[in-house]
Amino acid sequence: MLLIASVGSIEDKGQKLTIFSRRLIEMKETTESLLEKLPEALLREKANFIRRDVIRVAVANGAGHIAPSLSCVDILTVLYYKAMNLSRDPLWENRDRLVFSKAHGCYSLYAILADRGYVTQQDWETFYRGSLLSGCAERRVEHGLEAGCGSLGHGLPIATGMAFGARLQRMNHQVYCIVGDGEMQEGSNWEALQFAVKHQLTNLAIVIDNNKLQAMDFLDNILTVKGRKDDLRLKLEAFGCLVEECDGHDIKTIATILDRWRTRRSTFLAPQALVAHTIKGYGLLCMENIPKFHFRLPSEEELKMGNRYE
Repeated sequence: MLLIASVGSIEDKGQKLTIFSRRLIEMKETTESLLEKLPEALLREKANFIRRDVIRVAVANGAGHIAPSLSCVDILTVLYYKAMNLSRDPLWENRDRLVFSKAHGCYSLYAILADRGYVTQQDWETFYRGSLLSGCAERRVEHGLEAGCGSLGHGLPIATGMAFGARLQRMNHQVYCIVGDGEMQEGSNWEALQFAVKHQLTNLAIVIDNNKLQAMDFLDNILTVKGRKDDLRLKLEAFGCLVEECDGHDIKTIATILDRWRTRRSTFLAPQALVAHTIKGYGLLCMENIPKFHFRLPSEEELKMGNRYE
């Protein structure tokens, strides 16, 4: 760090001045190293770049969880290029945290971390084939991965603990958690929500990737009451969350909601939850809303059916 010489030169003037000087220098360094945020007009272009990159690398490496990775591209793009406060140093103490709970759909997260410089392009290009990036996201904080969540139902409890810890330490960063809609059948999520609401963790923002599919079938055929389209919203409101819904591929609306939550956080009394209505496999026409593509590679003929990002 740059503070060594300056601190040494003022040590004889007392400990308080030393600490003050250290903080000023650290503040300057942090400001200079913050990751640039994109203007809203460029977010769609960035999201399409991530989609192309995910499909290219995943198909080349034989990685099957493409569909669940595509449904959350627009959500992640808004978070990493607009909403979250991040530094070039992934260990920066005041960074916003993202817990990616639906960890099998991590390919789009990997692509973004590579684009942001948290993992090398080589590690991204060789993921699933021996690099430090595995098929499900594992905790590697030094590379921007805050938690390992291969077993579903763990991410939201972890994020709740992070938000509570930040409250205890009087830190001001935001904790985000992306959860799958099928994953919300796990009871551990609802236990975490009870805790978060009880302790008024307004620094916790939850985004549910509501693509209406889990593994190889539709939620309506498993535990969601058929035809009850507002099922998640009703449950989240009943538990005491501040809930909003939107099109999960409408980047402008997602950005507006997350910005409003941050600016009004001091007026809230509960964690926020966004039910983002998405399409599994969004971007590849052969894959969209097709259950069999949960863990299946598209063929060359299927890829020729077209896409939404060119």
